[in-house]
Amino acid sequence: MTEESQFVLDEATEAMENAIVHLEREFQKIRAGKASPDMLGDVKIDYYGVMTPLNQAANINTPDPRLIVVQAFDKSMLSVMEKAIMAANLGFNPINNGEVLRIQVPPLTEERRRQLVKQAKTEAENSKVSIRNIRRSANDDAKQLKKDGIPEDEIKKLEDDIQKLTDKFIKKMDELIEIKEKDMMAV
Repeated sequence: MTEESQFVLDEATEAMENAIVHLEREFQKIRAGKASPDMLGDVKIDYYGVMTPLNQAANINTPDPRLIVVQAFDKSMLSVMEKAIMAANLGFNPINNGEVLRIQVPPLTEERRRQLVKQAKTEAENSKVSIRNIRRSANDDAKQLKKDGIPEDEIKKLEDDIQKLTDKFIKKMDELIEIKEKDMMAV
């Protein structure tokens, strides 16, 4: 395999791995009934005039599967954090005791579980589209190499390798969605 071909393959591999990482990050945001600090990952607060992610202004812990505890670095910000969590429309109702925010994570209804599975499948499908776009781009690069004088059999092997890579990452995404679905549907 020529250096150029290997570069195209390595670039495609890295992009596909990034798509998997992105999907896993999106899955962490979808709650499966168990409390997780990631559930508050998108919550931002007005921290002295700067919109700041909640996790940069507080420690977020999960002492048990149904409870999230938010411990502010600055206790005077607790009410701001409480309002931001409620405004994020996550279905949480934080309890402010003046020291920390306690958030009871309600159990999921069957209907809500199905909605979350649907949301996870949509994320997985978006990631698969991204993988296919990476494949198309890599194949375009392979065709450009052909124009640049790389032998045709080398290009054919490169295109086969790109397809094998695509199949491998699509399979990995299918496995991830299957695991996430089982996790979300478990009571």
